[in-house]
Amino acid sequence: MTIETTHRFADRVDNYVKYRPHYPQEMFDHLLSQHIISKNSVIADIGSGTGISTEPFLRLNLKVFAIEPNKEMRDAAEKLLGGDKNFHSVNATAEKTSLNDHSVDVIVAGQAFHWFDKERTKQEFKRILKPNGYVVLLWNDRRTNSTAAGRQGGEFLRSYEDLLQLCGTDYKEVNHKNTQDKKIFDSFFGENNYTEKWFDNFQEVDFAGLKGRVLSSSYMPNEGHKDYEHMLYCLKKVFARCQQNNTVRLEYDTKIYYGKL
Repeated sequence: MTIETTHRFADRVDNYVKYRPHYPQEMFDHLLSQHIISKNSVIADIGSGTGISTEPFLRLNLKVFAIEPNKEMRDAAEKLLGGDKNFHSVNATAEKTSLNDHSVDVIVAGQAFHWFDKERTKQEFKRILKPNGYVVLLWNDRRTNSTAAGRQGGEFLRSYEDLLQLCGTDYKEVNHKNTQDKKIFDSFFGENNYTEKWFDNFQEVDFAGLKGRVLSSSYMPNEGHKDYEHMLYCLKKVFARCQQNNTVRLEYDTKIYYGKL
């Protein structure tokens, strides 16, 4: 993680907490059924942000080290989760977690792996993982098309993607899809040494929710940016054209990649 990377979301925290999608319960059920996690697992959540990926493991009564270098995001997680005895907030990075050697059973990176220095992170993960420990990489990967009928399906998702392409400040450069490549996963885990699994996920949002979701993204103009008002105008047009019952539906493939290093 670079300094620029760790500060990207400093002014996005409120919207991140309120409007980012969570992860479907089916994903956690799968990790349990495959014995990737168990009732005694110690978790390191790397790039834990505001705690979206941390909280479900706490609900399972697991000990979680939440590794997050961004102060504003870390503070938000501590405010939300600090009352749980199993929550341990750590000011550190993926490349230098500060955790003890061979101290965790499972490493999780939710919506964060694309920010890491892959080689340095791999060596650090090997250091902190217990023997036979797992790494789980996960993303909510927003769909740009849909099989759903009506205007709330494909038309909205395509129009929303067009808006991000048009108004994003560096959307193409930092899009996490850039790292979801078999060559990258083969290099990180070892060729064909990992499992890939997808789950359905979605958000039903009104205009306030859609606006908040947009402003939670570091690549979109925030208030005060010269393109903010134009972006907001375009977003209102997209919503008005595609809404049904004053909502639109953001659809995701929740993708996980897990294996041993």
